[in-house]
Amino acid sequence: MSGRVLIVDDEQEIRRALKTGLGYQGFEVRAVATGEEALAEVGAWHPDVVLLDLGLPGLDGFEVLRRMPGKNRVAVMVVSVMPGEKDKVRALDLGADDYLVKPFGIQELSARIRAVLRRQASVGDGRPVIRARDLEVDLEHRRVSVGGRTVHLTPTEYEVLRQLAIHAGKPVTHTMLLREVWGEYAIGDRYNTRYVITQLRKKLGDDPARPRYISTEPGVGYRLEAD
Repeated sequence: MSGRVLIVDDEQEIRRALKTGLGYQGFEVRAVATGEEALAEVGAWHPDVVLLDLGLPGLDGFEVLRRMPGKNRVAVMVVSVMPGEKDKVRALDLGADDYLVKPFGIQELSARIRAVLRRQASVGDGRPVIRARDLEVDLEHRRVSVGGRTVHLTPTEYEVLRQLAIHAGKPVTHTMLLREVWGEYAIGDRYNTRYVITQLRKKLGDDPARPRYISTEPGVGYRLEAD
């Protein structure tokens, strides 16, 4: 799987290394140094994935995320030296599709980019059934099964799983789940999500210590492990 990748980083050495490494992996790559250049390139070149550093001079990565055109068509993967949970949550809540902390290997980065591209393709083809290993979430008929066995969920449990399935493979923050399932009034009350995730794991037969379906993103939220 190949695609267009736009690198946005103010360090020339990193731009050069990533452009060379991803080029060898079969991607078509361009690189820019500023947020302003990034927004212009997104509008003109239409990349599939943007690798966005947060600590940019002038227009920083968070502001680029806010202004990013065509968010439904362009996947944004944040690559940053900022390891803090608040930065991850803030970036994901602003629409980032994934978050990778520097330093990282080119093989890991390539795998994450391809995962994002697969997720974009599955969203784009409008498939009503999301699969994660032997878990199936039928969005059209609101049915859930594991290994062909129907799993009966409460309406709230289904809505939480539905949000994870819609964003399969992507970290979904506590704030996103609370806003989409319980509404704005519930934001800040993480007990709701923790309790429902615990119940979901029990019904799906998922071991939280070694999850097959729903993994925990510490300090951030949860991720449905997509095929």
